[in-house]
Amino acid sequence: MTRALAHVIGTFFGSGYGPIAPASWGSLAYALLWWGLWTWLGPIPVWVQLVALVVVFVVGVWAARELERAHGQDPSLCVIDEVAGMQVTYLGLAAGPMGWLAGLFWFRVFDILKPFGIRRLEKLGGGGGVGIMADDVGAGVAAAVTTQITVRVLGWM
Repeated sequence: MTRALAHVIGTFFGSGYGPIAPASWGSLAYALLWWGLWTWLGPIPVWVQLVALVVVFVVGVWAARELERAHGQDPSLCVIDEVAGMQVTYLGLAAGPMGWLAGLFWFRVFDILKPFGIRRLEKLGGGGGVGIMADDVGAGVAAAVTTQITVRVLGWM
């Protein structure tokens, strides 16, 4: 039961089983969830976003660690870290669909390239669940800043 739950959470309800680029599928799944929640509920208060981020990070560390035990180091099907990174990217973003697409784009860029020392975050906590989650949160910070600049420059706010 525990292993099954870790797979559901770690793969973000199966999006990590995408045929190619599972991290992109996980990121897209969260972007679509965000779009649906925003459309249904309207703007989500930042404090709610922060609480959700903390919950996803903590549960994600556990799920990532379990998936790593079952599938080896930082398995590609583990995309809960992308979810946390996307949460950071969208934190406080008051833009519509074009802003959300910009955020998705920038997050994938920073998650793939891992500039500005983001790659070093993989070593936090000795690697494992904390490291898996941390580098994507770092990519999310870079993506959040870049997305905010993009939507302001392009007038999408």
